[in-house]
Amino acid sequence: MTTTLSLPSPAKLNLFLHIVGRRPDGYHELQTLFQFLDYGDDITYTTTPDQPGIRLAESIEGVADEDNLIVRAARALEARATSPVPGVTISLTKRLPMGGGLGGGSSNAATTLLALNHLWHLNLTIEELAHLGLALGADVPVFVRGHAAFGEGIGEQLTPANPPEDWFVVLKPDCNINTGKIFSEEGLTRNTPRIKIAPAFEGDASRSRNDCEDVVRKLYPEVNQSLEWLAQFGPARLTGTGACIFGRFPTESAARIIWESKPSGITGFVAKGVNISPLHKKLTELK
Repeated sequence: MTTTLSLPSPAKLNLFLHIVGRRPDGYHELQTLFQFLDYGDDITYTTTPDQPGIRLAESIEGVADEDNLIVRAARALEARATSPVPGVTISLTKRLPMGGGLGGGSSNAATTLLALNHLWHLNLTIEELAHLGLALGADVPVFVRGHAAFGEGIGEQLTPANPPEDWFVVLKPDCNINTGKIFSEEGLTRNTPRIKIAPAFEGDASRSRNDCEDVVRKLYPEVNQSLEWLAQFGPARLTGTGACIFGRFPTESAARIIWESKPSGITGFVAKGVNISPLHKKLTELK
């Protein structure tokens, strides 16, 4: 019997991002605060019992299927099965920009792990799925766990958090940022003092920022211009290594007023910050 399951694959914001050190393996030690948005991609999974294998209904331009995190997540989970699992065709409705710092690929991987764990009746725990996800990317575990969190290490050491669920204007300047280039820049701050969890919610701009922002501003004028424009209306910040930026507003109407006045040529969206992932809310409804 064919079964179909459609699930959201939400965006995340890094409400701040501090680089507190560098590890011997070259990775950077981070402190960050993850919050989900009620906006993202949608993914539909259709089992094909008579046709084994994992297939994408459509490939993503510029990304080989073998490299797609959806396929990689599905195969990692399939390898954990103790008996043959039915084939699956996966259809992605893509809304999140690639390379925007919104965690789109990581979110897609996490949604796939949770969806196929459900469809294939594997009964792996969230802990086991998060461990599988970490091998795919440092941001995958927070999407698997599904709760806003204070992140440390390379972002995988998570402490649940409950920042205010405000509204955000998210803008995507017209450029693509190379994360590796940002982290290799000599001018990148790598020694920000560690903070405890509590100050992360106090809104003290001098203690919480994105340490990648200055380097990104210098290398990508489009990001600098967008940040300067959005900062007219309140604090504006880069998420991850960008290119997306965001401004926080107390109400949807306030956010939409700013959104309607954005400069031409910039894409983006308005969304609400949420501490429980829309993916997990949907999965709860299925139980």
